[in-house]
Amino acid sequence: MKTIATALMLATLTIPLAACGGKGDDKLGSQVEGAAENRADALEAAADNLEDRAEAVRDQGEKQGEAVDDADVNAAAMSEEQKAALVNGSAALR
Repeated sequence: MKTIATALMLATLTIPLAACGGKGDDKLGSQVEGAAENRADALEAAADNLEDRAEAVRDQGEKQGEAVDDADVNAAAMSEEQKAALVNGSAALR
């Protein structure tokens, strides 16, 4: 009978500890997961923003390239600096 009573007492003490992990770390673990989720969301938002900016750069480059073709620019008469400025997107056609 003492063995059964001891076993029941141990079971009674063990069950609440098993339910919460016994160290109070559930809340901390949730905070860690939540913070990581927030960081991941911020990274995804930044990636989306960069993707949109990259697409805008592509579109602008395509428009500028077409403008150069349409303007029938005499590239032979341009200096290397002028050509580089057009290629780098820091100059506009006149």
